[in-house]
Amino acid sequence: MATLGNTRNTAEIIGKYQFHFQKKYGQNFLIDSNILDKIIESAQLTKDDCVLEIGPGIGTMTQYLAEQAGEVVAVEIDKNLIPILEDTLSDYSNVTILNEDILKVDISKIVEERNGGKPIKVVANLPYYITTPIIMALFESHVPLLSVTIMVQKEMADRMQVGPGTKDYGALSLAVQYYAKPEIITRVPASCFMPKPNVDSTVIRLTRYEKPPVEVEDEAYLFAVIRASFNQRRKTLANGLANAGNLGVNRQVVEETLDEMGLSRQIRGETLDLKQFTDLSNRLGRKKL
Repeated sequence: MATLGNTRNTAEIIGKYQFHFQKKYGQNFLIDSNILDKIIESAQLTKDDCVLEIGPGIGTMTQYLAEQAGEVVAVEIDKNLIPILEDTLSDYSNVTILNEDILKVDISKIVEERNGGKPIKVVANLPYYITTPIIMALFESHVPLLSVTIMVQKEMADRMQVGPGTKDYGALSLAVQYYAKPEIITRVPASCFMPKPNVDSTVIRLTRYEKPPVEVEDEAYLFAVIRASFNQRRKTLANGLANAGNLGVNRQVVEETLDEMGLSRQIRGETLDLKQFTDLSNRLGRKKL
């Protein structure tokens, strides 16, 4: 089977199967072998690795992954792509294709069955509409992970690695930086895809921390505090937290806690870093009703 990372071979497969792109799945297939090489290189794969690929499409990147990794499990939601994948990946005995929704798959079970419970690597070209839920599901479920190397919309990658005080900074930035070290690998112009999307993309690698860089007393409560702080960006932090309803603290407690931390009662959530949010969450958690 011919390698797919170019326009001609991709168009040939699409024509052979009369495949129609589904907008609801955000399908854009990569047609640049240089970008594929960079993704594979940044994932640092060896034959000891088991890779979970989310949304393999027609198998373009899957072929590259299968060459480098010991085992690849490719999860594809679109049933129309399954016969294509069975064709384009027929030369690879180390690939398993699952026709499933990644948000409903028991990833821990895959890790247990395919890799004896040892940490896996995730590599994916993620559709914009589902990027955040997938990343959060991977981290919050505490699946054994070494790294997540993903191609996402440029704006989404920026959001994952920025710090306080920037317009892209928010709950996703803090969540990613709590669980992993984010590194931008390369920018990917829209012209590298078929069909061509409206925006450029970025490859970003998230290397999972063995333990988070901050000491949290209640992880779930920390993220509840973070979400409440960014729900209404124009409001002060005290307003956001007092109005949240699920934190068990009133305005007086919030304001007293900000005073204890030497922070202004008028401060906004977007100015706090992860360490400050952790301190705030730990303090509020001890005072909640």
